[in-house]
Amino acid sequence: MVKTKHSILSNYQNNTDKQQKEITNLKRKLTAISFSRLGLFIAEIIIVVLIINFGYEWYFGALAVVPVLLFMALVKKQIKVQKELTYAEKLLWVYQNEVDQLTIGKNGYNDGTIYVDEYHPYTSDLDIFGQGSLYAFVNRCNTQEGMDILAANLNQPNDQITIEQRQGAIVELKEHIDQTFHFRAELQNHKPGQLGLITRKLQEQLPEQLNFTRNKPLRLYVKIVPFIMVGIFGLGLIFGSWAWQLFGFAALVNMGLTFFKMSHINKVYYGFSKESSLLSAFADTIKWTEDVAWKSSYIQRLFGDANHTQPISKQIHKLSSIIQDFDARLNDIVSLFLNVFMTWDLRCSIALCKWHDQFAEQTVEGMRRISRFEELISFATLTYNQPEWNFPGIVPSFTLKAVELGHPLIPEQVRVLNSFNVETKPTVDIVTGSNMAGKSTFLRTVGINMTLAFAGAPVCAAQMSLSIFKVLSYMRIKDSLNDQTSTFKAELNRLKMILDAIQSNQNSFVLIDEMLRGTNSKDKYLGSKVFIEKLIEQGTPALFATHDLQLSEMEGDHSTKIRNYHFDIQIAEGEMEFDYKLKHGPCKTFNAALLLKQIGLTLN
Repeated sequence: MVKTKHSILSNYQNNTDKQQKEITNLKRKLTAISFSRLGLFIAEIIIVVLIINFGYEWYFGALAVVPVLLFMALVKKQIKVQKELTYAEKLLWVYQNEVDQLTIGKNGYNDGTIYVDEYHPYTSDLDIFGQGSLYAFVNRCNTQEGMDILAANLNQPNDQITIEQRQGAIVELKEHIDQTFHFRAELQNHKPGQLGLITRKLQEQLPEQLNFTRNKPLRLYVKIVPFIMVGIFGLGLIFGSWAWQLFGFAALVNMGLTFFKMSHINKVYYGFSKESSLLSAFADTIKWTEDVAWKSSYIQRLFGDANHTQPISKQIHKLSSIIQDFDARLNDIVSLFLNVFMTWDLRCSIALCKWHDQFAEQTVEGMRRISRFEELISFATLTYNQPEWNFPGIVPSFTLKAVELGHPLIPEQVRVLNSFNVETKPTVDIVTGSNMAGKSTFLRTVGINMTLAFAGAPVCAAQMSLSIFKVLSYMRIKDSLNDQTSTFKAELNRLKMILDAIQSNQNSFVLIDEMLRGTNSKDKYLGSKVFIEKLIEQGTPALFATHDLQLSEMEGDHSTKIRNYHFDIQIAEGEMEFDYKLKHGPCKTFNAALLLKQIGLTLN
């Protein structure tokens, strides 16, 4: 059964309620554990006082051990519950974010402002990146690499095969949508650059930092030192002083060896300190991707040959375990004991080196897979949240056909749908109309849905089929004081970019909104006319929005190459009403006089 948007929202709200209850219960557990620990501490004090007052008896000693053991068990339980609470809070954030997205249009993920480029052929004009953009609407990536991949797929079209394979991958991921929320929760609260930082450390820094551990005599000594120390300790218990002197000498040797290598050990340790929890999260996300029998060829390719001796998730868990072992050095007493008996810091460094030699390359590959899944999950979430949207058909021959096409960033309750098609041969479609009637929005509606289509995503339409175009836009042209560029010069630069592009790319599609605003009306008309004729000559399809009705008269000279459309207004009792519906023919009703009258200016 196809879910409705209402049922999807209800499901998210139910999940947020469940998570809230889970968080409340876990916090109660933590409080109970804290009080129990306090009670055990007090009990231990009472037992010690009894021993002081009544003297030591074996049953007092046995009794004193019980609170200590229970206390240690509670500490372990507290760590486990705290971990569950942290995860529950992250999962709550993921569900609440979807509720916010569907109700108030707020998405807590990065909005892609760093990818804004005013000189890009279309992204700035079509609101692809930045606040209130398509990227801000779609993004569910938390790693920098995932965000970069998402931006790349919105920056330029994929080829037909890739688009169709991505569509299949997104549909398959939507079938596992509940698991994707857990995937995202594992990565929540981690800094975007951390994944890339770890992969760079594994590839570039660690090999050199671990060179000191490749010394064979050192490895042999570290391997046998626990047996040596335990043996000498046993001799000390049996023979006394000379054996204890030998034990002290061996301990000094171990500490001296550790101290001598300390600068190398510190470089290795501090490169990965505090990363064990993050690595565990990465391992858990990768494990889910390994456990599913993926059918999509696009997803299958993300796994490469996959001829690994063990799953990458286990490899990463093993790395996390080594780092956790390394963290023992944070406790001075524990560190001293372990380094005396086992040269612990050196042992951990050697273990890390062995792991790196065997698994580092595969692990980097697996970590990169996380980002690729994030990007696909972003579109899968979009597909799930917008059940009325549909995947477009990508065809090899020239086509652009859309039925009930809407702007994806306009709320559904006020969104107006229009149908539009350009089939069999390119045309320049001139769109005239009043101010605020919907011309610019329609051009952006076409362009932004083409961007979604070429990324392999669903589009905001009942039906859409199109061939692959290089989209070129001319909409938000402004001057630049820094570049000493006037508005007119900026317009010329944009036109030059478009003219160069259509000459080098036969599959261009041009979106023009009110060309040559920075010059006089006569030059504006003549320049626009010449430009349209150039598009016709090149066989380049275009949507050309303008207030200049003279341009609509070009249809008489180019009846098979130019079509006229318009957005009009209805005036009732001096009030303007807009229906934002695309209609055939040039516009006959304009509203400039009414708008001027509203601010106190009357045209004679």
